[in-house]
Amino acid sequence: MTNDRGTTMPKVFYTQPDGTQRIIDAPEGESVMRAAVRNGVSGIVGQCGGSLSCATCHVFLAEDEADRFPPVGEEEDEMLDCAATDRLDTSRLSCQLVLDGGGDVHVTVPEAQL
Repeated sequence: MTNDRGTTMPKVFYTQPDGTQRIIDAPEGESVMRAAVRNGVSGIVGQCGGSLSCATCHVFLAEDEADRFPPVGEEEDEMLDCAATDRLDTSRLSCQLVLDGGGDVHVTVPEAQL
């Protein structure tokens, strides 16, 4: 899909715990969490709206895409410790994954958020 400037929008691939996948076209500058909530992606709650005060947008980011985003900051690290599903090395809060022109993003939704 293209945006109003005629450029291709990045796609976010959301893989559910059962292996099903949902693909969303999202504009640059939007977070992976906001794109999920806006499109009703199952398993991404985003209870705090992206203000880093909950962990209900926890995802597992594809390992080979980790260097496309800033590293986990102190606040995100603390929130990930509170996630309903145990964190992994690839755990991120999807509100902190802001889309840019770097291409598509692949995340896996954990079993539980609350």
